[in-house]
Amino acid sequence: MSAHTHNPGAPAAPDPRRWLALFVLLIANFMNLIDVTIVNVALPSMRDGLGATDSQIEWVIAAYILAFALGLLPFGRLGDIVGRTTLFLWGVAGFTAASALCGLAPNIEFLIVARIIQGLAGAMMTPQVLAIATVTFPPHERGQAFSLFGLSAGLASVCGPILGGVLVSANLFGMDWQPIFLVNIPIGIGAVIAGWFLIPRLPGHSALRNDYVGIVLFGLGILAVVFPIIEGRTYGWPLWAFGMIAAGFVLLSLFLLWTRSRAAAGQPQLLNFDLITNRQFMFGAFVMTVFASGIPGMFMVISLLLQGGFDFTPLESGLTNTPFSVGVLIASFIAGRFGSHYLRSRLATSGTLLVIGIGWLHFYIAGVTDSIDHWAFLPPLLIAGIGLGLGFSALFQLVLANVPSRDAGAGSGALQAFQQVGGALGVAIIGEIFFSNLGSVFASGGTPHAAFAGASSLALWYVVASFALVLVLAPFFKGPKGGQGHGAPVQPVLVEA
Repeated sequence: MSAHTHNPGAPAAPDPRRWLALFVLLIANFMNLIDVTIVNVALPSMRDGLGATDSQIEWVIAAYILAFALGLLPFGRLGDIVGRTTLFLWGVAGFTAASALCGLAPNIEFLIVARIIQGLAGAMMTPQVLAIATVTFPPHERGQAFSLFGLSAGLASVCGPILGGVLVSANLFGMDWQPIFLVNIPIGIGAVIAGWFLIPRLPGHSALRNDYVGIVLFGLGILAVVFPIIEGRTYGWPLWAFGMIAAGFVLLSLFLLWTRSRAAAGQPQLLNFDLITNRQFMFGAFVMTVFASGIPGMFMVISLLLQGGFDFTPLESGLTNTPFSVGVLIASFIAGRFGSHYLRSRLATSGTLLVIGIGWLHFYIAGVTDSIDHWAFLPPLLIAGIGLGLGFSALFQLVLANVPSRDAGAGSGALQAFQQVGGALGVAIIGEIFFSNLGSVFASGGTPHAAFAGASSLALWYVVASFALVLVLAPFFKGPKGGQGHGAPVQPVLVEA
């Protein structure tokens, strides 16, 4: 049995194995998405088991998000060059191997490096998924096929915290947190083998080129900004930390100049220069960065609060977080009924619900003394989850409504990259607020309950402020009345729980 070779010439009958191929794509995609949600539950166990510092725990999350963000655009282009099916299979194999490295990590430094590899592998396979589905399915079947991607994303958001809690609490073979990564190995191997036989071979275009200088400038620029925000506290905020942030903005400026010169010469760019000069797109990219910055860091803080401050088990912590994921899943069904209507109103409603939900959570945690009630998390997290689910689809469509059709695919990929960059920056900023305050309270003789509750409630102010800013900026989006948009389908990329 061999894979069907896609012929871009005369129209051919749809591949009879396309639904089986879609199942393989969904499985691999689910494995990647659930990894985003499963790790936070295990952070306190990793911290204790590996003797990690505060900043190292931040890097377990930030390293993956940052590598994923920096890999999305170049690997999307590389899929066009070498063939999307080939790169997808390499990405799944790399993600599986990196998961094994994470699960077998002997120390925290090894784990962080493995998480970088895992993030790059995730970025390698993610851009190919919808592109493969788009070519494999005839137009009249694509709506049904794409709806399954949204469903799998919602299920991943719900299953991740619970599965993570179950695996860590079970302490299988005395391995503590390691099974959350090792569980990917049989799934990944099965996906590679099945994908080899079932997914159509999509030919690449070897004449295309990638912008490698742009990749280096953009990657170093973002890293130079994020690294000192995470590590600066550890070293007492020395002068080099501020110099490094300044150097990061210089590198990003050089990236813009380089991209402009590539566009003038008619050469490929990492980020399409037409998008950079599109003010509405860049405004939308800024809003996306702010919107995506709150949730990953928030759940890092909540997991540390529940397990480190109030002795919740990993399973109890995961179950406490689950209402948020349920809210996201509910909102995905609601948003689907609206299509591309009322986008600005939906984004404003999203910001309002997020401010209410997370503000409510802040005031509850701020008033905690010697005990914490997990039921008190249910209403605010459910409200916030509904808000996030409503906001992401509306925000993507609002931004792409201002992008010409020829740039819709590039715009969608760039937005996902900005989403991940926002997540990494948010982890750095929220981690700085949380761990700085935690250390100060412990240094002054405060109890663990008071220290974790105070640091968590303070860190949540950043999350509230970020979504309040989104609420304020929502009316400034331009576009057809009702927010009618266009563009390529957007692959869901989770940042929550």
